Amino acid sequence: MSEKMLTQTLRALERDGLVRRTIHPEIPPRVEYELTELGVTLRGPLLALTDWSMRHMNEVLEARAAYDQGKEAAHESAS
Repeated sequence: MSEKMLTQTLRALERDGLVRRTIHPEIPPRVEYELTELGVTLRGPLLALTDWSMRHMNEVLEARAAYDQGKEAAHESAS
């Protein structure tokens, strides 16, 4: 992830009230991010999504492979 994309993502999370940004007046400047109370409420759903992903990864990879093979076959037929 690029630094620009990371910054945009963190700013969006801050805007939505999910993270709190703290700037420390030091040299070099230091910025910390922490979850807000609202952000903490996402832990359960995110852990559930992570668990689901781990349990179904093989099925997802098989579906991707089948999809990609179908696209390749269709492309070859059109040529």
